Amino acid sequence: MAVDRRRYTLLACVLVLLQCSYPIWAKPGVIDLNEENWHQMLEGEWMVEFFAPWCPACKALKPIWQDFASWSEDLGISVGQVDVTTSPGLSGRFMVTALPTIYHVKEGVFRQYRGSRDKDEFMSFVEEKRWEAVEEIPSWKSPGSFQMSVVAQFFKLSMVLRGVHSVLVEDYGLPTWGSYLVFALATILVGAVLGLILVCIIDFMFPPKAPGPAPFATSAGLKADDDDEDLVEDSQVKTDGKTQEVDDAEEDEGKDKSDNDEGEEEDKGQLSQGEEKSQSSQEEEEGDDNDSQAEEDMESKNSPGVRRRRPRKAD
Repeated sequence: MAVDRRRYTLLACVLVLLQCSYPIWAKPGVIDLNEENWHQMLEGEWMVEFFAPWCPACKALKPIWQDFASWSEDLGISVGQVDVTTSPGLSGRFMVTALPTIYHVKEGVFRQYRGSRDKDEFMSFVEEKRWEAVEEIPSWKSPGSFQMSVVAQFFKLSMVLRGVHSVLVEDYGLPTWGSYLVFALATILVGAVLGLILVCIIDFMFPPKAPGPAPFATSAGLKADDDDEDLVEDSQVKTDGKTQEVDDAEEDEGKDKSDNDEGEEEDKGQLSQGEEKSQSSQEEEEGDDNDSQAEEDMESKNSPGVRRRRPRKAD
């Protein structure tokens, strides 16, 4: 009995020693990151993989990534992984659009790894500091910025809505179009409520002005108003008179111009008629001269002194 007790005591001591020495010789592994502890990667140097359990490429990369993580202590880095199905906010914060996606992080500066997915490439990327040649993620797109935090909240909301859709379809047996109809009605209702709240806030911050008291009309005020009205009417009458005078002057000018044009046309007509008359009188005189010349020729021919003697015929 005493020997058995000694054996059990020795075996227990060996197990305790092994348990205590395990952290010393155990290889480091992959660190699981989520929305609660992701800020750890902002300190030191990290290589982080974003994966999903259903992704075939992620399944093929899993043993390589674990083997690479076993060298993390020798490389002086930390190797982590993020499950996008359980941490949708991080996938939105890092704008993960393809799986798997790998990031290199150095003191809060993010760079996306786009090389080959094997252990040697990962190790040379860190040892040779090839990450220095990779373009940094812009500050406005940095996962730690405010705008990316807002994007992360939208990704969380989308996952919540997706879960609600699954519950409605699978647990309550609603058709897919029925689930979409529920979401449409909820969107309209929420929009109406938010609009009403916004209108109330605006009215509270910028209340409408109350109408002031009606002005009290006195005799002096009425008289002053009458004088102002008379002045306005006088000015209107003066302006109307001026405009009327201008219009009359323009009409007179137009009439004078038309009269002048008509006079010129009449003068031209009279001149043309006079020319025609003078031309006709000249023609008549020429005709009379021709007639008188013809009569004179006839008289000379018929006169006996001018007649010529005919030659006598030979016997």
